[in-house]
Amino acid sequence: MAATDTIMYSINPATGEEIGRYDAHTGAILQDILSQATSAQKVWSQKSFENRSRVFQRLAAVLRQQKGKLAQLITSEMGKPIRQAEAEIDKCAWLCDFYAENAEGYLKTEERPSDASRSYVQFLPLGVILAIMPWNYPFWQVLRFAVPALMAGNGALLKHAPNVTGCALELEKLLHECDLEPGCFRTIIASHDQIPALIEDPRVRGVTLTGSVRAGRAIASQAGKSIKKTVLELGGSDPFIVLDDAPLDQAVKTAVKARFQNSGQSCIAAKRLLISSKVFADFRDRFVEEVKKLKVQDPLDPSTDVGPLAREDLREAIKRQVDSSLCRGARALVGGAPLEGRGFFYQPTVLVNATEEMTVCREEVFGPVATLIEVESERKAIEVANRTQFGLGSTIWTSDPERGERLSREIEAGQVFINGMVASDPRLPFGGIKESGYGRELAGEGIREFVNIQTVWIGT
Repeated sequence: MAATDTIMYSINPATGEEIGRYDAHTGAILQDILSQATSAQKVWSQKSFENRSRVFQRLAAVLRQQKGKLAQLITSEMGKPIRQAEAEIDKCAWLCDFYAENAEGYLKTEERPSDASRSYVQFLPLGVILAIMPWNYPFWQVLRFAVPALMAGNGALLKHAPNVTGCALELEKLLHECDLEPGCFRTIIASHDQIPALIEDPRVRGVTLTGSVRAGRAIASQAGKSIKKTVLELGGSDPFIVLDDAPLDQAVKTAVKARFQNSGQSCIAAKRLLISSKVFADFRDRFVEEVKKLKVQDPLDPSTDVGPLAREDLREAIKRQVDSSLCRGARALVGGAPLEGRGFFYQPTVLVNATEEMTVCREEVFGPVATLIEVESERKAIEVANRTQFGLGSTIWTSDPERGERLSREIEAGQVFINGMVASDPRLPFGGIKESGYGRELAGEGIREFVNIQTVWIGT
């Protein structure tokens, strides 16, 4: 975490011990980095898709070869259980392979009929894109943006969360070792106060942010003043709807994973579990039993299910949300408090009797806290699901897929998963609506966010 405007600290959340400190870049250094990135992008944009693809094929291979080392870096900086950190690296390698194979097709020139002798649309790089990324998936979040943006011929500046600066620098190193044009991807170590000047700089042609609503408002405002394209992913309070005909065994096991994966620190975690009154008691009892089995311990232990929260202030925020809701009548069936001892651990918690005005329902709860809400009908489930300022992901569980598909059209969210856990997939567009942001990442939609969609009309 940032202790001053000039030094960034990385704290091991499992022990509370400092593991790294980094000097923030001065304004002069940032200008030099931006100049290098701008020059490098011009060279990179002239390379063929075949040449660009080779870089990411190499990166995919390196990620797999160094998975153990990279996963340990993730776990030491933000506390993700080691098995999940290894899975994050595997997913990043898949992403690299996917765009190495498919980027050219997504950006292929398209012939269009018109009154010209020939007219077509081509997809050209914009230039250098500034990415402001969070700590919870320190490799995946970055590469989810960077791989398609770079494959499209853009350059990238990464402003990562201060507590995962080591991951940010390692990503820069790996990309350039895999023969990316030198300077085309750069990590900047900067305070929040230095970001507006970068956004205003005409050499920065677009901005992407994954973060809080407050950060999204600030970035969108700054970028809007400079007429810069933005993509925002601002989190969510995803509903996990279990209808009266749901397959409960599968729904319960998936719900536990969907809520507690990454210690509950995921934008698309199942944060509000809306359970039909006909199956509520059965689901509740099974869910609680599964949560009691979760192992909360050293995240480097392969048997760990739930690790620490990434920072001490994040644990304090969870405590505030839970304590406030308990004071207003919610009840904890499991957990409900921080764990004593070293590190920033919080007990896996299951709350019932929560009402919509409580903080655990109104706010995004970014930690290992599940809130079970009883609903009397599918109509009520949809109403409660949509009664939030967020609109990122949603889940519907039912034995009737057609019923799920019908209800999906009423859900106000960027993605609806029927009988499955919400997850990002390189083959599918990812993003939200309402205060969860706008724009899309991944698939063809994602790679076309930061390109000039240029029409060419040729007369006779």
